[in-house]
Amino acid sequence: MIGVGKAKQYANVLDKPLGRGRQEVSLSVFAFLFSELVQYNQTQVDNIAELERRLEDAGYAVGARVLELLCHREKGNRRETRLLGILSFIHSTVWKVLFGKVADSLEKGTEHEDEYMISEKELLVNRFISVPKDMGAFNCGAFVAGIVRGVLDNAGFPAVVTAHFVPIEGQQRPRTTILIKFAGEVIQREARLG
Repeated sequence: MIGVGKAKQYANVLDKPLGRGRQEVSLSVFAFLFSELVQYNQTQVDNIAELERRLEDAGYAVGARVLELLCHREKGNRRETRLLGILSFIHSTVWKVLFGKVADSLEKGTEHEDEYMISEKELLVNRFISVPKDMGAFNCGAFVAGIVRGVLDNAGFPAVVTAHFVPIEGQQRPRTTILIKFAGEVIQREARLG
């Protein structure tokens, strides 16, 4: 072992504390693993909608685990109980842990009271993906939509979460918007809590 100081040895990896640890993953490793996830799922489906659903399901599992870990590390095992609190938690804390920065924007929908949007100019999962012409509007952001849905569902805020491309004038690549449409029970609960 090379290093300064003495590192504490653990008999089992499960005995290690859940401290902060190293929080960076090589971008090239992530890009390779994510590419493999997309390619594997692509061989298992017949259409783009099914591929996006499978990516969302994979993201859902990640979101559930991220919520548990961050609630333990950051909040002393407490969870958000208010709608704006959980959205702010996702927009800042979750995004920063997963992507190294806060999301570009968090907005409330203007047409519907139960809709919110998290927008990202260049979403990491779309950065290194080139979509063939025959796949049309395939959006790898479905994986991130699944992460957001996993966090929300497991925090007690059921919602339908989808990823959409939004063209930006003068830009070659579109912005990715994660659209969150909360279940009626969530909006009613928020109205009661006032």
